[in-house]
Amino acid sequence: MRLSIIGTGYVGLVTAVCFAEAGNHVIGVDNNDEKLERFKQGDPIIYEKNLAELLRNNLERRRLEFTNDLNYAVKNTDVIFFCLPTPPNEDGSADLQHVLEVAEQCGKILKTLDNKQYKIFVNKSTVPVGTSDLVREKIKAEVGDEYPFDVISNPEFLREGFAVEDFMKPDRIVVGTTSERAKEIMKMLYEPFVRSGNPIYFMDVKSAEITKYASNAFLATKITFMNEIANYCEKVGANVDMVRLAMGADNRIGKRFLFPGIGFGGSCFPKDILALQKSFHHLNLEPNIINAVIKTNEKQKVLLVDKILNYYQGNIKNKRFALWGLAFKPETDDVREAPAFTIIDKILEHGGMIVAYDPKAIENTKKVYGDKIEYAEDALSACKDCDALIIATEWTEFRTPDFDAMKKALKEFVIFDGRNVFDNERALKFKFVYFSIGRKPVLKEDLQS
Repeated sequence: MRLSIIGTGYVGLVTAVCFAEAGNHVIGVDNNDEKLERFKQGDPIIYEKNLAELLRNNLERRRLEFTNDLNYAVKNTDVIFFCLPTPPNEDGSADLQHVLEVAEQCGKILKTLDNKQYKIFVNKSTVPVGTSDLVREKIKAEVGDEYPFDVISNPEFLREGFAVEDFMKPDRIVVGTTSERAKEIMKMLYEPFVRSGNPIYFMDVKSAEITKYASNAFLATKITFMNEIANYCEKVGANVDMVRLAMGADNRIGKRFLFPGIGFGGSCFPKDILALQKSFHHLNLEPNIINAVIKTNEKQKVLLVDKILNYYQGNIKNKRFALWGLAFKPETDDVREAPAFTIIDKILEHGGMIVAYDPKAIENTKKVYGDKIEYAEDALSACKDCDALIIATEWTEFRTPDFDAMKKALKEFVIFDGRNVFDNERALKFKFVYFSIGRKPVLKEDLQS
């Protein structure tokens, strides 16, 4: 098929590359010329496993092209995907400005076509219920009933760090449309990705739109619930790891998203649950669970700072902290809403200093903090002459460090672990003071016994 992807951000680029890998001819459209040139050179800009290789492969095979010409893309493709940003407004609601502007432009382009060829416009952006109706109205206002088209919802469920894998081998595909013609085309488009039998769920447009929000809100709730249980475990002397394992063995609950930590971040969960909250409010409904998730997650982000301040009796002025992990999760360079940034802000606010290391996210962090913090080339050098270590992202390379070298590098062998990368047994073995989430701390007196 001939497809166009309007918006080549994180979702748009992955979508374009993966559809091209399945043999489609794909046109990626963006108004950022510098970014387009880098794509044309095979540089995906973002870090995502296997994305660069697939980008270069499909450029070489001429199945993938990039342009800033929306007119060219719409005229020359049958299915047009909207992968446009929907950032939060000041009140947290989703800003649909980009989606609706492009919809209007597409309507004007359709009106200029000599052949009234049927086209499908696909909302892949995360948007509130009713957005597809608004897009349809924008296009129809330009073309009336003369030009055949459908507007459908096809939300994405990509995990950063595993986005290519998730696209190529999806758990499920959700398509919102009542058009039989659109159903057949979308079924054909996605058939290569579901050959193992994973389902394509066809439903009405509004149900598809809410499915994405409901999924993210539920996962955020699951994380937040586990964080509350972890905090309780710590107070009563229980071990949240044991609780998590036993809970996860129940197939009604499942093992995933039960790891406690310092809150969730990223480009999706915070934005989507705020937008869902505002959607409830617009209908005069009170989203009590969602309200609690938002409030609890904000408190969880500062939990580790509270432990640090308590350990140093409220005074961390001029103390240097090594910080491992800047991205909101491992296997990505995305620092949007990263809990690490909340920690940095609080440490700086109290007069402390940060020496940060992350395998992929340092450049994006420099755009935010510049020279307000220091940056290290590797995990061990970040520890040199620091008073303690903070762990904010659970990168695999952090799990088996050289503890003897760390002990020599740090002024005091103290670790504040916001992702439970280590455990108390290791702290006792290698003799370091250790604070984690949902487990009894290992203190100096424990190391002497």
